[in-house]
Parts: sequence; C-alpha cells; structure tokens
Amino acid sequence: MDLIWNPLIEQMNLSADFDWPLFRDRKVHWTGERFESDGSVLGRVLPLSRAQSHWDDNLTLMHESAAGNGDHPMDLASRQLALQTLKSYVPDGVVLDAGCSSGFLLQDIQRERPDLQLIGSDFLEPLLQRLALRLPEVPLLQFDLTQCPLPDACVDAVTCLNVLEHIENDKAAVSEIHRILKPGGVAHIEVPASPLCYDFFDEYLQHFRRYSSGEVRRLLESAGFETLKFTHLGFFVFPMFLMVKFKNKLVARLGADFDKEGAVKALLRDSKQSSILSALMRAELKLGAVTSFPVGVRSLAVVRKIP
Repeated sequence: MDLIWNPLIEQMNLSADFDWPLFRDRKVHWTGERFESDGSVLGRVLPLSRAQSHWDDNLTLMHESAAGNGDHPMDLASRQLALQTLKSYVPDGVVLDAGCSSGFLLQDIQRERPDLQLIGSDFLEPLLQRLALRLPEVPLLQFDLTQCPLPDACVDAVTCLNVLEHIENDKAAVSEIHRILKPGGVAHIEVPASPLCYDFFDEYLQHFRRYSSGEVRRLLESAGFETLKFTHLGFFVFPMFLMVKFKNKLVARLGADFDKEGAVKALLRDSKQSSILSALMRAELKLGAVTSFPVGVRSLAVVRKIP
C-alpha cells in the first residue's frame, strides 16, 4: 500500500534524537513514515518482545464486531476522559498510548491535539500491522508492558485504557509506566471496577481481575505516583450493571451448556445499541467535569510522577 501524504506527519513526527529501543542490537530511528536502521527499512511496526499475552487477536476482532469500531457509548466516554486529561495536564511533548489496540484513542488525540507527538504500543503485532495501514504517521511498538524497552524518563504522558486487568503482574507494568515518564509526567489509567462483578464476561475477555478503588490507589501509589484525580466511569448505570453481573453469575452456574461467547457478544451488542446508555454517558461526562464518582463500571485515575 502506497503512503498517502498527510499534513499531520510533520506535526506528529518525533524529534530525530528520540532514544528508540535497540532492534537486534542496532540503533533505530523513525523517519516520520517508518522505522529504519543503518539505512535498512524495518517497517512501520517495531517488534521488540515475544511472550504470552492474556489477550489475542480473535478477541479484538470479536469485540469490535459486537461492540462497534470504537463507538460503544462506554468506550466513547472513556476516550473523551483521556482527552480531557491530556488537555488539562499535558501542554506538549510525547504521549505513549500503552495498549493502543485498534488505535481509536490515537485517532482522537490526532484530531484534538495535533501538537502532541504520539507513540502507540501493544502486545499483539497483527493488530499493530493493521493499525499501521490506518495511521502510517504514528510509530508503533510491539512489546510486553511489564518489560518495557523504552528508556527512562522519555515520555511526557501515558494513556493506558483497560490494559492492566489483562496483565498478571500489573505491579511490574505500573512500575514501568512510572519509569518511562519524565518527572512531572502524567498517566491516565482506566481499569474495570468492583471485584464483586467479576463473571464469565471477564473470564471470556481474559481479565485476571476487576479492581476495588483501594486496590487501584495502592497499586499506583506503591509505584511512586501522586494522585491528581480519582473517579469512576459508568456511575449512573452501575445499579443496572450490578444486576446484570449477578444475573450472569446465576445463569452461568445453572447452565450446563452455557455459551459464553454468544452471551458476551449479545451483552456487547445490546449495550452498544442502547440509546439510554448513550444519554446517561453524555450526562455523566458533563457532571464529571465538576465532581468525582465514588463507584462505577470502571475506575479511572490520573496520576503524576513526582518531580
């Protein structure tokens, strides 16, 4: 596929002196369109690690087919909150979207903050290769977040939406996020909330856990972060969410031939099409600009690396 000129390339291109990880012991640089090393083209995606992931490409495709291409009401609100964090706390610099998946947040940041320099990362290389066709101007790195190859203090902000629950050693992942942030750098972290709500839906999506508020705070503070904001997403729908979760547990316990995949797809599809959910999420975003929510479907923390 030929590259199409994009005026964002010059705005988004990282400076020539950015310290990229070595690839097979060779120095790497980003041209604005691809990675190169010693005059040889490496491609638009730089693969840097091989290990087992608690997510796979089939789950990505299933999720997007059922929940839409990033336009599920909850996901739209999630990305809007991440954008608000960047607008409020990140005046300029380099932003890593850790666990960028299909790149919907990267696209939003490009549109809303073309002054920021972006890097996308994920564990799944096939997913990143597809994303590189849509966002050829964004450098994409494939690596395990618990062993991040980026150097110390190299980025100004990290966004990490619904990633830590897929990582068994989430403490190591958070420690790496802290390490690569510059002093004063900001991280926007979102995870599924309420351990009581863990059910077959979480199992099928290969979540190791759901988090209590205290667990999220302790995890981030133990890594050395200072909390700037802590709230929840899905406050207004949380009572209904609890009812659905407890019903899921009962159905799974009683159903001998229970179809987990079909049930997960139905839940995603039905919630995506809910006009009530869309209206509630819009109202929550407005109210959330002036207050924090004590409970919800997802926990959200904005934290800073203490200078």
